[in-house]
Formats: sequence, C-alpha cells, structure tokens
Amino acid sequence: MPSIENSRTSSACDRAIYNRTMRELKLSDRTLELVARRFRFLGEPLRLRILQALSSGEKTVSQLVEELDANQPNVSKHLNLLLEGGLVDRRKEGTSNFYSIADPVLFTLCDLVCMSATERTRQDLEVLESSVRPVRRKRA
Repeated sequence: MPSIENSRTSSACDRAIYNRTMRELKLSDRTLELVARRFRFLGEPLRLRILQALSSGEKTVSQLVEELDANQPNVSKHLNLLLEGGLVDRRKEGTSNFYSIADPVLFTLCDLVCMSATERTRQDLEVLESSVRPVRRKRA
C-alpha cells in the first residue's frame, strides 16, 4: 500500500502546506491524525539514529547495523516501520536492499527540534545558575 505521507506522491496542494505554519492552517481531524502518526514514527531514538545515518546516503541493513552498533533484527524492524511511514525508501539490487531518505523535510524538522531543545536547555541552565548564590565562608 503506498503511503499517503510519501512526498513524491503528494499533490501540489499538499506540497504547498510546507510553506505555511500550523498557526495559519485550520487542519482537519484527519490531517492532524496523519501529522500525529508521522511524529509517532519519529518517536524512537533508534529510528532517529537510522535517519541520521542515512543522511549521508543510501545504505544496506548490514551497513546500518555496523555503523549504529545495533543488532540486525532490531534495525530491520525499525527500517520497516520507517518504510511504512513513508520516511525512507527501499531499492533492491540483487540480494541487497538499499535504504535512503524519502523525505528530506525530516532534517529541517529535526534541526528545528534540536535548536529548540538546545535553547530550552540554555534557558534552564541560566535559571539554575541565577538561583545558586556563591557560599561565602567566614575567615578564621
């Protein structure tokens, strides 16, 4: 079954959505469910590591297993879920399957989330530092 989320099969209208923010759109319940589903596919650290590894180009399961220092059944399971979600593509060559990123918008999303998390951590650290006063010791 082809994925609705695959950017290559989306209509011009669907692609135009990338140019707007969520605040500007009145999204239907069905659209919000599809967005939530996509986020769920990104909700596992190993899947994010796989996507990060694929950012440099297509790879086989064996290459991913070695690069990620993970076991083959686990990598294969998560690749199949990413494939189901339309986040990766698979190309068969002989007996090997090559996986690649299906939607490069993922990296923009990840960059935004990482920048936001970094900024939030910086703000939290500033609050902690401002609430800690140096302890002055009395001289004997």
